[in-house]
Amino acid sequence: MGKSEFELIDWIQKHSQLQDADVELGIGDDMAILAVGGEKLLVTTDMLLEGVHFDLNRCTLAQVGYKAMACSLSDCAAMASVPLAAVVAVALPNHMSMKEAQELHGGLQQAAKQYHCPLVGGDTTSWDKPLAINVTMLARAMGVEPVRRSGARVGDAILVTGELGGSLQGKHMNFTPRLREARALAGLADLHAMIDISDGISSDLNHICTESRVSAVIYEDRLPLSAAALAGKDPLAAALHDGEDFELLFTVSQEDSRRLEALWPPHWQVRLSVIGTMEPPGNESESAIVLVRRDGRREPVQPGGWEHFRG
Repeated sequence: MGKSEFELIDWIQKHSQLQDADVELGIGDDMAILAVGGEKLLVTTDMLLEGVHFDLNRCTLAQVGYKAMACSLSDCAAMASVPLAAVVAVALPNHMSMKEAQELHGGLQQAAKQYHCPLVGGDTTSWDKPLAINVTMLARAMGVEPVRRSGARVGDAILVTGELGGSLQGKHMNFTPRLREARALAGLADLHAMIDISDGISSDLNHICTESRVSAVIYEDRLPLSAAALAGKDPLAAALHDGEDFELLFTVSQEDSRRLEALWPPHWQVRLSVIGTMEPPGNESESAIVLVRRDGRREPVQPGGWEHFRG
């Protein structure tokens, strides 16, 4: 996310009428939080566009449907919530056949059934432009306080699940939303801040730093690189900037970090890596993230993942 996006979010927050006491958290996190009948109801929405988020020359329509649901499921994981239901709006290209539309729907239903989040409705239209699909998802807190981006503290350990980088080699269309892992983490530790890695760790960790008013130090030799990243020209850049890993990035106290490392179930086959530490905020002109290279050199890390506004 670039500077212009933060400015847009600030503008929307200032001009949105979010005075209702039932709106506990509005714009600016992975999900909004509403108070409904004494419980917390969470809401998220994600739009995927052909040519931006997927390439139909390199994937199937079933994979597109799966990814559309999985992106919103990953938002649920980012706040340690439990998916409740989803609605989907689709704009189909005029040339798309009924069989192709059914294949897309099949991918949506695959994710819905796999992660116990029923698809309960939506809308379908057609136009003379590429495929667009939007998923809106509801989730429940279910006894766990939703984890925001804004709770990181100085001294916290920074951790990630899984491996990073090289998502365009296939993972970005066939990833596992870390719903199980998020609930387990919330049960084992006091999660101070959390986000899913969609824009790249350099951007998403920056979101946490900005919202929590802290800075971060991460270590090159601690980043869990994927096989796809290691096979590329610049594995470190892939881990920092590729995005769409859809792993969890979170902060906890040093004591809870050690606890998680000791108790994390190895049979889940999902790595848990401590990659750095939260530090006091620096000057506004400085990068919020510093990378310590293998030789001890310290380098600023600028957000380098996906940016919606490039002008």
